[in-house]
Amino acid sequence: MKIKSIAFIALAGFAAFLASCTSDQKKEAATATDTALAADIKQHIAVLANDSLLGRKPFTAGEDKTIAYISSQFKKLGLEPGNNGSYYQDVPMVEIGPAAAPTMQITGKAAMDVKNTIDFVAATRQELPSLELKNSPLVFAGYGIVAPEYKWNDYAGLDVKGKTVVVLVNDPGFKAPEKLFKGDTMTYYGRWTYKYEEAARQGAAGVLIVHQTEPASYGWQVIQNSFTGSKLYLTQADKHMNRCKVEGWLSEESAKKLLAGAGITEDMRAYARKKDFKGIPLNSSVSVSLKNKLKYSTSHNVIATLKGSTAPGEYILYTAHWDHFGVKMPAIKGDSIYNGAVDNASGVAAILAVAKKFTQGKDVPNRSIVFLAVTAEEQGLLGSEYYGTHPVYPLNKTVADLNIDALSDFGETCDFSITGKGQNDLDDYVIALTKPYGWTVVGDKTPGSGSYYRSDHFNFAKVGVPALDLHNGANSITKGEAYGTEQLKEYNDNRYHQPSDNYSDSMNTLGMAQTTDLMYKLGQQLGNESTFPGWKAGSEFKAIREKSMKN
Repeated sequence: MKIKSIAFIALAGFAAFLASCTSDQKKEAATATDTALAADIKQHIAVLANDSLLGRKPFTAGEDKTIAYISSQFKKLGLEPGNNGSYYQDVPMVEIGPAAAPTMQITGKAAMDVKNTIDFVAATRQELPSLELKNSPLVFAGYGIVAPEYKWNDYAGLDVKGKTVVVLVNDPGFKAPEKLFKGDTMTYYGRWTYKYEEAARQGAAGVLIVHQTEPASYGWQVIQNSFTGSKLYLTQADKHMNRCKVEGWLSEESAKKLLAGAGITEDMRAYARKKDFKGIPLNSSVSVSLKNKLKYSTSHNVIATLKGSTAPGEYILYTAHWDHFGVKMPAIKGDSIYNGAVDNASGVAAILAVAKKFTQGKDVPNRSIVFLAVTAEEQGLLGSEYYGTHPVYPLNKTVADLNIDALSDFGETCDFSITGKGQNDLDDYVIALTKPYGWTVVGDKTPGSGSYYRSDHFNFAKVGVPALDLHNGANSITKGEAYGTEQLKEYNDNRYHQPSDNYSDSMNTLGMAQTTDLMYKLGQQLGNESTFPGWKAGSEFKAIREKSMKN
């Protein structure tokens, strides 16, 4: 699943470190903003965030209404169906409702019973009615990373087949006294999703990530809320039997006791980042059982294409996720419908508005422009993951992914924020496009939180496509940075992932239009070039792209 609330908090920190916009910046912003574009965006949000769409949850009548609206808008604009004559790409999924046993038993040197949700959480992707780990030997595998480009292999010399690995969250560079990986900037190797994937590649039966608040960037309560209950996953032919039986988390307190049983009493992060670190058995075994409820269904990505004039076999991709959380009980302040006006009706509205600008332009771009509204982002970036593994258009012919997720509704700013700034050449395009206006482009204030891996653009980066996630900043051109930061905090505290994220006639969509227009101009430029943007040196996605481009 996605934990984006932390990412959104980080967005508030993305604000340029300015007291207020200069008079020239205010003038340029006012001149540049397309009020008709703002009106289009607002109209689309009003429809997409209406109660009649029932919170846009996959597998519901709300999905049917949502994708019908988006596809009708694409058709109205004269865009071609993007998937072999259809506006839809089927996304088959399974809902797994795991119920872990109340306790997990650890026997051996560090014998203890740990309590479900208090000391551990456990889930599975394996599509079985029940399963268990029984006396699975525990092995400490450090950060659980195999990263040849950093000459790092925590699994070197370890045989973990049939065993359960215990690994640390984040990567060795976080708060390290010496420069490792990217320092405090998290790489994908630091994400919990990677830890699960690598443990499965190594043949482990189970994987438990040690939770620590600082390197995770969220507290244990997030683990309790977000890693429990039913989850949607993409279906696989092997029913996810290639994954570990159990994927879970272990509290820091329990992990310390477990490691102490193997003689590791020093700081576990410092111990695991030593150059001579070798994974070791923990002289203990683990047993835990799960029972699952399985439900299968199909959701849909919505896709449309504007065919390029001279290079139609090369593609610029715009993405935004259409889904939200649907209807949940109990109601909060009398409202049970999670309409997701900002997150992410605003993003879908933006790509619809970009599509209109392209179709009304005088000249068709050389390259094809693809508009993709993806499903189940709130369930773990699933729609974009499916497209990344089942691309309609060749990935090595896809120039870039331009993603829009949650645009702020407090008006124009003289700054913009790029999630994961420094990853690829698209940053340089944005900086060049904003330079004439004197606007500021900034990156993550809290790069250790790994925000770049928390929205749909990541699944395109993961398969090598340069991907950009752009937001309007915090420095309001009319009321200054403090006001903008306050508005971002207000949204995060009071509306993010709550029924109160509603459409209102008072929404100020000028800032949304400002960002949308910037994304349109970026697509225009990319659409008329013959070169391909690349990944910057040090990016974990650079090698994937270079390999793809050779095919």
